[in-house]
Amino acid sequence: MFQDESSSVTSSPLQVFSMMSLSPNLGSPYPWLRELKSEERGLYLIHLLLTCANHVATGSLENANIALEQISQLASPDGDTMQRMAAYFTEALADRILKAWPGLHKALNSTRITLVSEEVLVGKLFFEMFPFFKVAFVLTNQAIIEAMEGEKMVHIIDLNAAEPAQWIALIQALSARPEGPPHLRITGIHQQKEVLDQMAYRLTEEAEKLDIPFQFNPIVSKLENLDIEKLRVKTGEALAISSVLQLHSLLASDDELLRKKSPLASKNLNGIHLQRSLQMNQSTLGELLEKDVVNGYSPSPDSASSSPLSSTSSVKVDSFLNALWGLSPKLMVVTEQDSNHNGSTLMERLLESLYSYAALFDCLESTVSRASLERLKVEKMLFGEEIKNIIACEGAERKERHEKLEKWIQRLDLASFGNVPLSYYGLLQARRLLQGYNCDGYKMKEENGCVVICWQDRPLFSISAWRCRK
Repeated sequence: MFQDESSSVTSSPLQVFSMMSLSPNLGSPYPWLRELKSEERGLYLIHLLLTCANHVATGSLENANIALEQISQLASPDGDTMQRMAAYFTEALADRILKAWPGLHKALNSTRITLVSEEVLVGKLFFEMFPFFKVAFVLTNQAIIEAMEGEKMVHIIDLNAAEPAQWIALIQALSARPEGPPHLRITGIHQQKEVLDQMAYRLTEEAEKLDIPFQFNPIVSKLENLDIEKLRVKTGEALAISSVLQLHSLLASDDELLRKKSPLASKNLNGIHLQRSLQMNQSTLGELLEKDVVNGYSPSPDSASSSPLSSTSSVKVDSFLNALWGLSPKLMVVTEQDSNHNGSTLMERLLESLYSYAALFDCLESTVSRASLERLKVEKMLFGEEIKNIIACEGAERKERHEKLEKWIQRLDLASFGNVPLSYYGLLQARRLLQGYNCDGYKMKEENGCVVICWQDRPLFSISAWRCRK
């Protein structure tokens, strides 16, 4: 992309800006900002986001405001990958600042309405645009089919009963069993009654069509308030539990005692190697970040593990897993985001989330048109809200506490669950599904009998299967 490395760097205004800190006289837009090449603009946006986050973390709100004004000249929700992502990180940083004035923050959000229909729609769009849930459903269903072989009464607990497609596929598979279908009962948990009603209708319709004895038990509840007794597990039932992106939210309950943040020193910010990075040829935002753009801030695989907030022990999660263990499930399949987004400091979380959301935004850039309204909805209503929660919220309000597979393995092991390696046939089906996307970026890795789905080499989601260890 850069024909002459030395000339492209020396002629770039970024060389000047990488050596300067933001000051009030830089608040006004410069005409050349809009003329930056995509790679230069991406690097400059990373520089500005880190600078802004550092000012927010240290309480330097005037400088943070200047940085936000600079970013607004470059970020755009309908631009290239980095512009789109920067727009949502900027909104998250601004929201964090506003939270310092609770009255102002509440007033600006007082008329905000979140419709159940919109949440359901964006969930379906994510399901359609990405293969992650489809792979998780294929692996989960195959594990259940194998674990329930020969069982006459099967009970499945879905901790987030939002997508009927998974269980429709399972009903169809069970109807074809050589020994005949079992009596199937599904308990669905969701905080919206309308979602459960729709799930009940779709599954009952499918079961009747295939003449499978079926019951649906809806429980309207948040996971953190779930009454285990309402799951109504009966003697003689073979139980399976499916948890898709749910367990991490329970980590929020343990954060109240550890609220003090330790802002990282700002001296490293001026060490960003923009000049060196501009000499590289990057085609995706993920590559921009992976090229050691941020000197002194490059996250390590364990960067969140040093945080007291993200230690393996968690009272709420441990208690919940112990309660599930008490139900004696034959199988539990857990799908979680495979990222370090639960660090104690803002800078830790900003860096880690830049890496993983870069990969997610790159997925869409590679597979969906920039003009797509559906793409915009997923980026704004799903990724944008998750980024805002990770960056702007603290304490019990911060639900998006994604952690790595290693942490979940430790937690489940401590709760007396033993790992069940995912079967060869399940992995074969999952690989075929990924290949069907005709996109080389999606990859699947096996780790300790579990599966991690990646974009390029960036892990994004993990799927693991477990059984009670007596």
